[in-house]
Amino acid sequence: MSADPAALDGVIYDFVIPAKQPWSHVVEAGNILRIIDLEGQQAVDFLCYNAKDPGDRYNGMNTIKVQGNTYVSKGTVLYSDAGLKLFTVIEDTLGQHDTVYGCCSNPNNKLRYGVTTTESCYTNFTNELARRGMDRSAIVSNVNFFMQVPIMPDGQAGVADGVSPPGGYVDLLAEMDVLAVISNCPQMHNPCNGYNPTPIRVIVRKP
Repeated sequence: MSADPAALDGVIYDFVIPAKQPWSHVVEAGNILRIIDLEGQQAVDFLCYNAKDPGDRYNGMNTIKVQGNTYVSKGTVLYSDAGLKLFTVIEDTLGQHDTVYGCCSNPNNKLRYGVTTTESCYTNFTNELARRGMDRSAIVSNVNFFMQVPIMPDGQAGVADGVSPPGGYVDLLAEMDVLAVISNCPQMHNPCNGYNPTPIRVIVRKP
């Protein structure tokens, strides 16, 4: 399938999320959300919620346990706390997306890298969720699209470098009305963004 929006039928929403910025949108049941890594090597921190009951949110452990796999890829279902299907990955050009590393935060940047920062995915999520009448308690361990965190036999884990080429995308089929929330990651102290945060594109279309 083409990553070019002009080649897609049924497009009802098309937006470029600037580097380092948050975004949210309700994707109605049956519609498809496409997330495009325009320039490559850009981590997309992703949360989602039952739009009609936002207290029922994406649950990473349910998703991992049901699938028996720590990576998100084509065919993966993103499950909620209540065990409901939120999104199903129906197309994926990368093949492995992280579910375990969570999002960056200003305190975490201080602990890990010894730097004081004012922007992070946690801050982005907090600000964007506030626009939706939700607070920081809605932030849970998220999916990191276009990012891989290999887990070694001894338990060590770290961000893999250079894994996502320009134009890579994932298609997510909404299994219900879903509130999708993105932080276009601003991290510049590990290779998740190639030390150069860039824009991404989101498209919603009818199948």
